[in-house]
Amino acid sequence: MIFRQFARITTIAATIVAVLFAAASAQSVPERSLGEGPYDRLVIRGVTVIDGAGAPPFGPMDVVVEDGRITGIVPVGAPGLPINQGRRPPAGTREIDAHGMFLLPGFINMHGHIHNEDTGQGVPPDYIFKLWLAHGITTVRELGNEAGAAWTAGVARSSARNEIDAPNIYPYPVFRGWSAGEVDTPDQARARIRQLKRDGAVGVKFFGAPEEILWAGLEEAKRQGLKTTMHHAQLDVAHADVMDTSAHGLGSMEHWYGLPEALFDDRTLQDYPVDYNYNDEQHRFENAGKLWKQAAGPDTDRWEEVMSTLLEREFSIIPTFSIYSASRDWMRKRRAVWHDDYTMPTLWKFYAPDRNAHGSYWFDWGAEQEAAWKENYRLWMRFINDYKNRGGKVGVGEDAGYIYSTYGFGFVEEMEMLREAGFHPLEVIKAATLDGAKILGVESETGSIQVGKRADLVIVKENPLANLKVLYATGHVKLDPETNRPVQVGGVDYVVKNGVVYEGAMLRDEIKSMVAGEKERRGVAPGPMPVVDFELQ
Repeated sequence: MIFRQFARITTIAATIVAVLFAAASAQSVPERSLGEGPYDRLVIRGVTVIDGAGAPPFGPMDVVVEDGRITGIVPVGAPGLPINQGRRPPAGTREIDAHGMFLLPGFINMHGHIHNEDTGQGVPPDYIFKLWLAHGITTVRELGNEAGAAWTAGVARSSARNEIDAPNIYPYPVFRGWSAGEVDTPDQARARIRQLKRDGAVGVKFFGAPEEILWAGLEEAKRQGLKTTMHHAQLDVAHADVMDTSAHGLGSMEHWYGLPEALFDDRTLQDYPVDYNYNDEQHRFENAGKLWKQAAGPDTDRWEEVMSTLLEREFSIIPTFSIYSASRDWMRKRRAVWHDDYTMPTLWKFYAPDRNAHGSYWFDWGAEQEAAWKENYRLWMRFINDYKNRGGKVGVGEDAGYIYSTYGFGFVEEMEMLREAGFHPLEVIKAATLDGAKILGVESETGSIQVGKRADLVIVKENPLANLKVLYATGHVKLDPETNRPVQVGGVDYVVKNGVVYEGAMLRDEIKSMVAGEKERRGVAPGPMPVVDFELQ
């Protein structure tokens, strides 16, 4: 009884702290300052459409948006011929001349986090939001942050009303079954899920728990109409791999934890070294790079059994390849061209080797660790591509803010890595748009260019099907055949969210200005980020 009373007091205190923290943090998101609209009538003229539903490009088209909704997709001629002026829709309040450009649905980031100044990353939400928008991300499934579900739901409402510069946000707060005094029993698990629903959650990200607590949480989430996903933490994967959790109704998984363990056919547990300690980040990630080699491989009976079962259960996978890409090439990831202008100095500091920071596991990372991770990727990518080929839904998520992955850039890198895994460029776009919307359950609202849907759109001069790199805020460098000089092309030209039009160049300039100002404030020299440790004022 004393313990239960203490648990209630602890829970009440934690709730009060969370509410106060959320109220304080809400001030860190400024009012909208960059986007224009939504307009009574917006017309995008002469564009080539990549619809997100799998159709090949088609155009030229005039696309009409009224009060934030697509109301017309009108063919206005044939390639190589003059525009048929007789087919053109009437003029709009705002017009975008997009002749020779490409129109895509706004991208859906299925694994995002809104961190804030009070974390080790030290970045404001406004910085994250603008980086997402600058990369064409108009929808984010937010999988937990320090401010809590109620704060996130409040930000989501502000974004839906176009009051802030941010993508549309769908809150999936974290459920952990390890919080003493909060979630120690099945009844407390159910109560926690109900509280998250009251706080404004539309889904829940599970992280791990003892069996009876995890199953109770999943059952209650289904009862409450909440969608579910899970990071299958290695602390609990012995009883909760993807075969176990999907059998209890889990809808999707993040990363890959829990998938190779389900593929074991000659063991039940990972081959951990005897001196392994999960809380040692290099132990954790170094041995994670050896895991797929311990699982049953392609074309085995176990591979087929797991894949068939997950397909039958209509299970979805968000692999987040990009968040681990530094594990196979640390030097390349930490010297990416965007860090100098787009990565906040506090975030750069957070990335550096540090036993106190999650994902900063570069204590002694060398060729052997990278070689193991390259093999890890080969097998992991094979499973994901096979899963897609057999009708499984795969979403695009970045999980940026860790491991040298900067917001927005990590999303485009994820698209590139799906291409590496074997996805056709059109399949990559579909995964990043309509398939993500289907996993979220909002395909009637967004995810493809279709009359009646929300005007969440991306306009870019360069063809992303020919080169996904043109979607990076830093663009792509190529040789100009006329001048024989390298030129920089690409970067999103316009992103439209709920009918609000953002110019990509303005977003990029705003972010670079934020980073430059923070460097000056903290005494960091402009230009290239330091390779090794440095001090912040």
